[in-house]
Amino acid sequence: MLKYLFKLMMAIHIFLYRLSGGRFGGKVQGLKVLLLTSMGRKSGKKRTTPLGYFEHDGGYVIIASNGGRPSNPDWYYNLKSNPQVTVQVDDRAMAVISEEAQGSLRNQLWEKLIKKAPGYASYAQRTTREIPMVILQPK
Repeated sequence: MLKYLFKLMMAIHIFLYRLSGGRFGGKVQGLKVLLLTSMGRKSGKKRTTPLGYFEHDGGYVIIASNGGRPSNPDWYYNLKSNPQVTVQVDDRAMAVISEEAQGSLRNQLWEKLIKKAPGYASYAQRTTREIPMVILQPK
């Protein structure tokens, strides 16, 4: 029952974000929100997820925190399978290419994230995995 309620709330969030051009549902934990649309790696269906982001070098950085759960979120694996996705940022939709930040770049982005949205530090404390930072670069 809780799973279905979560899916309903997510669908409402996405609907209102699109309808308002990001004015409704456009912030979470101190970050702006974008809508990531990727292809399900197993289902082949389009999947849209609202995600907090921040800007970096002309692109957008999203965080695969999954609330500190032991595994990465499904959208992360969809991007690994097919890095060409679309995003909606406010009222603009665009094609982007995703790439996971590695090494010192990942660490720099993590520090920038924690300054902007300190709540993400608690997610890192809840899990043993390194939380991936993914850069979405417009094509």
